Amino acid sequence: MSTYTAINLVKRPQGGPITSDIFEVIQKPMPTVKPGELLVKQNYMSLDPAMFGWMQPDTDSYIPPVNLGDVMRSSGVGEVVESNHPDFKAGDRVMGMMGWQEYFVSEGKGLNKIDAPLPDEAILSVFALPGLTATQGLFNVGKPKAGETIIVTGAAGSVGSIVGQLAKADGLHVIGVVGSDEKADWIVNELGFDSAINYKKADLAAELDKLAPQGIDLFFENTAGPIQNLIVDRMNPHGRVMVCGLIADYSKQTPAPGPSWMNILKRRITVQGFTMPDHYGEVPSLLEKLTPYVLQGKIKHRAHVLEGLESSIDGLNLFFSGGNKGKLMVKL
Repeated sequence: MSTYTAINLVKRPQGGPITSDIFEVIQKPMPTVKPGELLVKQNYMSLDPAMFGWMQPDTDSYIPPVNLGDVMRSSGVGEVVESNHPDFKAGDRVMGMMGWQEYFVSEGKGLNKIDAPLPDEAILSVFALPGLTATQGLFNVGKPKAGETIIVTGAAGSVGSIVGQLAKADGLHVIGVVGSDEKADWIVNELGFDSAINYKKADLAAELDKLAPQGIDLFFENTAGPIQNLIVDRMNPHGRVMVCGLIADYSKQTPAPGPSWMNILKRRITVQGFTMPDHYGEVPSLLEKLTPYVLQGKIKHRAHVLEGLESSIDGLNLFFSGGNKGKLMVKL
């Protein structure tokens, strides 16, 4: 093989659904692997809501935007096919930020070897960004205590589903907010959430009053939307809000107004946004925290797998429609 396929970002999205014209599918020559480098064949590539922020021109954010003309940013799982690096050998499985491309040349920085005897789908669903994000947000930001009530928005997604299971395993009462009856059934009957709210059908205020009669202690926020204010209105004193994502606002030029600061003041609520690039140095300790839950069978997952690199373009819109079921990824 003399070339491989990559996808570059060439325009900024203007709000609304992602269109194919903001990307360019190209063929690149197979690289020469220099001393200190390794070549990875990417097998599975992650699609994440954070990508909508990475495509924007905003330079006042937690991570620089993807430059126009560059390969679109993403994480993935792959196999080392050639190595001139002392820490990696051909055949090693690795995960890291590889981008929308079939092959990836690296100097090793940011790549982690995969030792767990699990399929690539499971690695990308649990031990890669979703599991790390869930573990950091719940334990290090939320600081949960047994007996507390937590509500998770985007609860059937890759991060939210793990947050809920970790919380349940540690003795919390767990409520999930989802966008379909099928997802509600899955998180309750398969994942063990105590209850679920389908925000597209329910009387949100009445459901929250019924399912959290003693109030809410922790709020793991993935989506924004009308339920956000209703949740904060029902939070207990010294509650904690972990702001992980705001998918409902990513396609808007002007985000929706947030909750009243009066409630935050009166109830002494802590609101903290967090993003994983701040915590990549903590990956070993996060994996150490997460792994026992997985090995004890307390964490289930499901993968929504698209086929072929170019499926990633339309695949991003599944986040807006709610059509993804589980961890969204692309099989290359």
